Amino acid sequence: GVRALDVGAGPGAIAAALTATPGVTPVAAVDPSPSFVEALRERLPGCDARVADAESLPFDDDAFDLVIAQLVVNFLRDPHAAIREMARITRPGGVIAASVWDFDGGRAPLSLFWHAAREMDPTVDDETGGVGTGRGQIADLFRSNGLVEVVEHELEVHVPYTGVDDWWGPYELGVGPAGAFVATLDAAARAELRVRCGALLPGPSGVIDAVAWCAVGRTPRIAR
Repeated sequence: GVRALDVGAGPGAIAAALTATPGVTPVAAVDPSPSFVEALRERLPGCDARVADAESLPFDDDAFDLVIAQLVVNFLRDPHAAIREMARITRPGGVIAASVWDFDGGRAPLSLFWHAAREMDPTVDDETGGVGTGRGQIADLFRSNGLVEVVEHELEVHVPYTGVDDWWGPYELGVGPAGAFVATLDAAARAELRVRCGALLPGPSGVIDAVAWCAVGRTPRIAR
């Protein structure tokens, strides 16, 4: 089968999709968070889930046919080192794919949140300017680290919500930069931010249209 790895897997959404795909086996996953890896192991007992950074992957050379890093690149300590590691563990001619929300274009699902947050604190780090957050950046990262046949795609994503509480709830969990920002606020400021966000939503319920940049490339077909 196709040997696949989910890098920065979180609780395992991509790993689960890979596991459910006919012909994809075995599936492995890594994440730097022990709690996410524990949750992933419970969710997918057959998945080889490990605690690891993308810059230092605990696998042999040429171990996988497919490596995916979804919504991860902009969080990496050293994106160039991470892509080189992904290439190392991917067989010659194997596929590497990565995606990042279009924060620079204001078209991420979180862009509305950060717009409201900037109104309250203009100095907040709103996730713009990171590696991969604009057109062509992931593709350039791939090419500069030896990947070939690189193609970039603009992926449209539609995120439904049933109400302000449904939309706001995940930010209260403290996950990611947005959740971390909410965690720094006192109750009054948190309530104000929630109101500001609610005023920016398309309606009481609806869909938020978003865009992610995705690049797909291959490792060179000549054996290393």
